[in-house]
Amino acid sequence: MLIPKTLGAFLWHFLRKQKVGFGLIIGGTFFWAINESLFPYFVKVLVNRIETLDRADPKLWQQLFTPIIAISGCWIVMEIAMRFQGYITYKTLPRFRAAIRDEIFEYTRQHDHTFFANNFAGAIANKISDLPRASEDIFLTLVHNLFSTTLTFLISLFILAQVSWFFATLLSAYYFLIVGITIIFQPWIDRTSQAHAESIVRLNGQIVDIFSNIINVRLFARGSYERKYLKQFQDEEIFKSEKADFAIQFLNFFRGVLCSFFIGGMIWGLVYGWHEGWVTIGDFSLITITSFNLLGMIWHMTYNMNSLFKDMGTMRAALSLVIQKHAITDFLGAKDLNVTKGEIYFANVTFNYQRNTNLFKNQNIVIEAGQKVGLVGFSGCGKTTFVNLILRFFELNEGRILIDGQDIARVTQDSLRAHIAMIPQEPTLFHRTLLENIRYGRLEASGEEVIEAAKQAHCHNFIMELEQGYQTIVGERGTKLSGGQRQRIAIARAILKNAPILILDEATSALDSATEKLIQESLKELMRERTTIVIAHRLSTLADMDRILVFKQGQIVEDGTQEDLLQKEGHFAKLHALQNGGLLPEKAKFS
Repeated sequence: MLIPKTLGAFLWHFLRKQKVGFGLIIGGTFFWAINESLFPYFVKVLVNRIETLDRADPKLWQQLFTPIIAISGCWIVMEIAMRFQGYITYKTLPRFRAAIRDEIFEYTRQHDHTFFANNFAGAIANKISDLPRASEDIFLTLVHNLFSTTLTFLISLFILAQVSWFFATLLSAYYFLIVGITIIFQPWIDRTSQAHAESIVRLNGQIVDIFSNIINVRLFARGSYERKYLKQFQDEEIFKSEKADFAIQFLNFFRGVLCSFFIGGMIWGLVYGWHEGWVTIGDFSLITITSFNLLGMIWHMTYNMNSLFKDMGTMRAALSLVIQKHAITDFLGAKDLNVTKGEIYFANVTFNYQRNTNLFKNQNIVIEAGQKVGLVGFSGCGKTTFVNLILRFFELNEGRILIDGQDIARVTQDSLRAHIAMIPQEPTLFHRTLLENIRYGRLEASGEEVIEAAKQAHCHNFIMELEQGYQTIVGERGTKLSGGQRQRIAIARAILKNAPILILDEATSALDSATEKLIQESLKELMRERTTIVIAHRLSTLADMDRILVFKQGQIVEDGTQEDLLQKEGHFAKLHALQNGGLLPEKAKFS
């Protein structure tokens, strides 16, 4: 999916998807501009006609019929055009916003694991929300302010020129000076507005982060600390807001000065022209109505140009984050992965998070189809990275990872992950019903299949005890459930997915002993005839493994059955001795 990164190209990309609707919206503006320009002219004709008539003339209304009909007709045509434009607008804009939101969501979803680790979820969501709103505001400002005002100005300029070049020149000077000053100030306003928009995103991101960790705030009684911590972001937002608003007020000062000169020049010209005989009473009506109409319109236009610059700054800030180049993309012409056996082969794999700090270097390992393999080692030794590379959450520096002889870098990411079920140590759930969370493993599953998976994961009973059963909303990230309940839901989800490759990251660590024993039986059944990788923090969970891979500083230093590894009295034997039936310590006391 290609989405333009520059503001103009981005807008055009989405505007042209509904070019008929937007064309009609712009077309309706012509009628409004013509009315605003011709209405004062017809008033002039009416005033001049009245000035020449006798109040007692029996044909008074006949003499006034033409200008009255012109004024009324002009207004009626504009009203019809505006109502039609309004109808097209409310039909077009929601679909315009939806198209932006849909494509941006899909593009953002395809970013790699690092992107989401480095950015607040709330900040990303705000950017996605900002883009359709700001895009709509920019279009409406351009059409209803800049375009319509400029068109009205040009038509009015032509009409005023028929009266006197003095008023046409005065209006032109005012228009171009005020627009020119606004354009000169634009970079300053744009820069300060973008900085302010970024400060708001940071502030909102911090608020989301605090509420996402509200349990920690309460457990450590850090409410006052978080309020003080948030204050620095509040202060930054205030400071950036004041800078942005000062730039706008500074511009408004110059606008006010120009406006005063224009009004003074217009009044002097009217009085002087009437005194000299080249300005009629009708011209007074035409010029004053036109001038004050345009005065307000031009001021409103340039004022909205400030909002336009703000929206442009907001869009640029959003695009700079969201429309980054994807670090991991599907290979051109990539096909779906076809898993027939489930063999995994690391072929000369080298990977690092940072340059010159290899976690894996020329790593070769084969996990045969249907094998149950345990991964053990201290924290940070590479176990989680090992499975993340299989899932292609990161790109390799060198080498290949093959599943049934197919390079995972050359198959689609979705098809790769569709063949792998993973139960993480700390599962998270959507703020949706329990039924939807379990069915996420296989969207087409029937209700009976969902219930059967829940029974195998031993969560059916507690679900049925809830007031709304499977229709219970679990809360953000599943916070309304206990850790053990969330883990059982994650296991049910994996059971329902029924993938040929299974990855368990200490999947029963949050369960009580009785439930863990039941779940282990279900997992044994789930692992049957599947290639299974188990990240073990309790070595007691490795009893049923066919082999164990022992990690140390990113390298697999030992490989074998539990009995063989204990007999070798190597790294695994030392880990086993350190654990003494519990969890592995964070780091070794030996090298």
